[in-house]
Amino acid sequence: GESKGIYRSTLDEGRGELSDPVLAAELENPSFLVVSPDQKYLFAVSENGKFKGDEGGGVSSFAIGEDGGLTLINQVNSGGGAPCHISTDPEGKCLLVANYMGGSTSSYQITVDGKIVSPAAEGFIQHEGQGAQLPRQASPHAHSVNVDPSGKRAYVADLGLDKVLIYKLDAAAGTIVPNDPPFLKLPDATGPRHFSFHPSGKWAYTNLEMSLQVAALGHDPETGALNVLEIESTVPEGTGRKGNSTAECLVHPTGKWVYVSNRGHNSIAAFAIDQKTGKLDFIERESTQGKTPRNFGIDPSGKFLIAGNQGSSNVVVLKINQDTGSLEPTRHEIKVSAAVSIRFLKR
Repeated sequence: GESKGIYRSTLDEGRGELSDPVLAAELENPSFLVVSPDQKYLFAVSENGKFKGDEGGGVSSFAIGEDGGLTLINQVNSGGGAPCHISTDPEGKCLLVANYMGGSTSSYQITVDGKIVSPAAEGFIQHEGQGAQLPRQASPHAHSVNVDPSGKRAYVADLGLDKVLIYKLDAAAGTIVPNDPPFLKLPDATGPRHFSFHPSGKWAYTNLEMSLQVAALGHDPETGALNVLEIESTVPEGTGRKGNSTAECLVHPTGKWVYVSNRGHNSIAAFAIDQKTGKLDFIERESTQGKTPRNFGIDPSGKFLIAGNQGSSNVVVLKINQDTGSLEPTRHEIKVSAAVSIRFLKR
């Protein structure tokens, strides 16, 4: 059947088994979730072109109950079409949203009781320009927004511009303004999508959706500047672009490894991070045992990677080898219609 919204499941951290999914909250077209740092609230975007009759998608806040159930607090407009990614600053004072079709970034204050406050004038930035590959890159497509470990800057991967845009963030005020330098330009027609910081803050990693690659980036915490260290393929040599794209990119909580999902190839590529240089060494690719792994999550203990296969509507548990970072099948999975975002709540 069709997805009705946000589902919850309990992970057995010993066996890697997931309980049968239960509907936690009904929500139209939820595409990405984030849990507040204090674990009290869950925020979600509805990837629509219109929300409650107005142009733009939706952003919802929920209170998380003791049993993991969700109670709606409030909803606001995302400010642009098809919001596809959402994150908070490390202290949970503000919420940031990337609008894919709108090609824009929105920033919101979060009140102490979890309410989202609509953005001020400096809480919204419209991206401008186009990329090299038309029509796919004819306009900006903000695909993710992430805050650096210090909470001072927000980084927006824009697939349409082949850039990571950099903003100064005032989390308490919920405002963003262009940083100096204002962006990192990546090679033409690569399509940066998601972005993940190393825990040290010295490096970051972005998957290039269109070129089937991952870029290792140097990060200067003082200026916010990024530089390309190297770019590695996430698929076997000779794999064509047609029908293939990368989707999610996450650094392991220990900072030892980075993982990227390949849609079409239907695998997760694993890389070891050199702790002196930030560069990558390829480990392996592991099947996601399904189709179109748009998203995955790594549990807080770092033992398991949970992959959501949007095309086959199954969520699969892979065990992370704590010595090598390689992925091992557990044969545990659950059925969730069109799974697109996986987040963990510590209990």
